[in-house]
Amino acid sequence: MRVLIIGSGGREHALASCIARSPRLSALFVAPGNPGTASLGQNIPIRAHDVAGLVAFARAEKIDLVIPGPEAPLVAGIADALAAENIACCGPSAMAAQLEGSKRFSKEIADLAKIPTAAWQSFTDAETAHDYVEDVGAPIVIKADGLAAGKGVVVAQTLDDAHAAITAIMEDKLHGEAGAQLVIEECLTGEEISVFALCDGLNAVYLGAAADHKRVGDGDTGPNTGGMGAISPPPWATPHIISDVMTSIIRPALAAMAARGTPFRGFLFAGVMLEQDGPKLIEFNVRFGDPECETLLPLLQSDLLPALVAATNGTLAAINLAWTDAASATVVMCAKGYPGAYATGGEIFGLEEAAMIPGVNIFHAGTMADQSGILANGGRVLAINATAATLEEAVALAYTAEGVIDWADGFCRRDIGRRAIFAGKWPS
Repeated sequence: MRVLIIGSGGREHALASCIARSPRLSALFVAPGNPGTASLGQNIPIRAHDVAGLVAFARAEKIDLVIPGPEAPLVAGIADALAAENIACCGPSAMAAQLEGSKRFSKEIADLAKIPTAAWQSFTDAETAHDYVEDVGAPIVIKADGLAAGKGVVVAQTLDDAHAAITAIMEDKLHGEAGAQLVIEECLTGEEISVFALCDGLNAVYLGAAADHKRVGDGDTGPNTGGMGAISPPPWATPHIISDVMTSIIRPALAAMAARGTPFRGFLFAGVMLEQDGPKLIEFNVRFGDPECETLLPLLQSDLLPALVAATNGTLAAINLAWTDAASATVVMCAKGYPGAYATGGEIFGLEEAAMIPGVNIFHAGTMADQSGILANGGRVLAINATAATLEEAVALAYTAEGVIDWADGFCRRDIGRRAIFAGKWPS
């Protein structure tokens, strides 16, 4: 098969690494890719948001399957444009991608499907939103309705924080048109997990659970980021909990989307809060998470490519995936200053040595190559993954590999997985 992966981050490098092992693969392209994906296939200089350019390339190169990594091209309708050319795409239509593209749409589907979730209201007027938070109090969650690169959610601990978030998003247009509408919802408490499923419109195959570390600083301090690391499996994600999530959240969402004529195909990512009375949906995403993808795929034993094809043609019911009975941890190295302003261009040494450590995978996220070597070219630059028999061993191994890498401008959190290692299991 001739396969095109869309994107340039660590998630796409992990997908490429997994797909490259398939005996069914005949050619692999990544657009635009990064130095890591270049070692697995051919990088193509087309940006992920260039839907017309990507479709034209897929048509010209007779691509059999397109795998979008980020959400933006999906919300922009790349699956629909590819379908018009009879090219399979492992991703939802633009209408189905509204599960991530619109927080209000996602909450409406949750209500329609009777999925347990936080109480919510939506607003298109800032004054009404300010009045609402005065009535309900804090803590409360303020969300830009549209795509905001993972930075459109504020968990406001005080009323002042809530009012400031409404002003920044709606009045100051911090996230542009993505903040023209707000969703304001109840603040859930408990342990948060990310649960992944591969879907074909009706059927869902479980792809694992992970715990992301969103805030930039140790101890979950500082601003939210695109993800500073992840571990799998989280100790509180018991088999009972996962069965409950699949039964009460994932499958009802699929049924509701199919019933309204917008069946969901591709990767469905449910952010879930484990409260004492059971799991509740925080939000849906319509693609594999990052760095969860880099954390989960190294545990997969099966060939992923047939499963992705099955997601596009409605045959997932016949797919069974085998996973290694091990633990996985990913530490993300970022440029100093991230998620604010940061410098690029610093040279990174020791990548080959780190990758030679048994059980370690180095996924490129924000890098570029020149004649001197590998240079930093983003905020989140490397995802350092390790697998081992226990979570404690996997975390230690990931930090061992991080210590081999020499990058003067880089930093990482030092506590990835710490809470999970010392946590008791969630009551089953």
